[in-house]
Amino acid sequence: MYNPYELRKSSLLAELSAAGMEAALVTSPGSVFYLTGFHCDPHERFMGLLINPKESTYTLFVPALDQESASGAAMVSKLVAISDTDNPYELLGKEADKSAAAIGIEKRHLNVATYEQLAGVFPKAAFRDVEPLLMVLRLRKSPEEIQRVHAAVVIAEKVLQEAASKAKVGVSELELNAEIEYRLRVLGGDKPAFETSVLGGARSGLPHGKSGEYRLQENDFLLIDMGVYKDGYCSDITRTFLIGQGTTEQERIYNTVLAANRQAIAAAEAGKPLAVVDRAARETIEAQGYGEFFNHRVGHGFGIDIHELPSVHGHNEALIETGLLFTVEPGIYVPELGGVRIEDDIYIGEDGKPQVLTSFPKELQRL
Repeated sequence: MYNPYELRKSSLLAELSAAGMEAALVTSPGSVFYLTGFHCDPHERFMGLLINPKESTYTLFVPALDQESASGAAMVSKLVAISDTDNPYELLGKEADKSAAAIGIEKRHLNVATYEQLAGVFPKAAFRDVEPLLMVLRLRKSPEEIQRVHAAVVIAEKVLQEAASKAKVGVSELELNAEIEYRLRVLGGDKPAFETSVLGGARSGLPHGKSGEYRLQENDFLLIDMGVYKDGYCSDITRTFLIGQGTTEQERIYNTVLAANRQAIAAAEAGKPLAVVDRAARETIEAQGYGEFFNHRVGHGFGIDIHELPSVHGHNEALIETGLLFTVEPGIYVPELGGVRIEDDIYIGEDGKPQVLTSFPKELQRL
């Protein structure tokens, strides 16, 4: 029977052996989920997957609060529950080979205090970064993973449609934001994929703006950036609307971003550098005189985490491969006027062509 978690662990074992690592400790919740099928946020508590390549064993350490959930979901050799009175590093030391000379850790996910504790458990070890090996495995998504992503997309688009129907003059950003996060749960989403952003008027020109008390006015842009987690995978979509008729300049900005979005998607073919996707969007925007107002990369990978590899920017010459999943989200942000961003979720299928997972209409909608 097909078991993706066993295949992933076997692939990682081979990579660890080839890299000369005698053990690995995976601590990021996303990678623990990718390898075991168990997903949780341990907050301040310790969670980690100890991998022993010599014996092909996998020991998962989880907070005792999560023991029951983990026992029903985690595909591991052994489960160790850590109570709030336990020292997790003492328990780790009982299960690990303390004489190991080379141990893989996810360096970006450890703080100095944790590193010092691990150095005490493995006094002879050189710590090496295992994250690049994990990211290579996670980079190319399987059809089963894309099915989960698509389920998250479907929920997000239903929520977005309902939010758009409630947007009108006098409604605040926070009111729409609350409606979105309520409806995504009612419609089956597990949680927001990130902090929902609803921005109106000139505030829509803040690429990473946070929803506030601002109330929509006639001729405002309304930018909604949202995503949904469903069964461990997420979606990410942005659409921009006009409240009322708007102006000729606003329509020109919108249509420029729409053209940039479409040009970037068309450029996303296997065998081409990722940089061409960014360049296709950027050149379209620059041709209309708005180049200085597009101040971020055109996209990013996602899946289990909302930001993963690849980074889709104009200097990334890595080649597009089948199985890649990333956003395409060009934008124009004009101070005192507002901004437009149109974001889609793109998967590179087995034919090497881009499949657009998002289907929410992109033509300008006036609300």
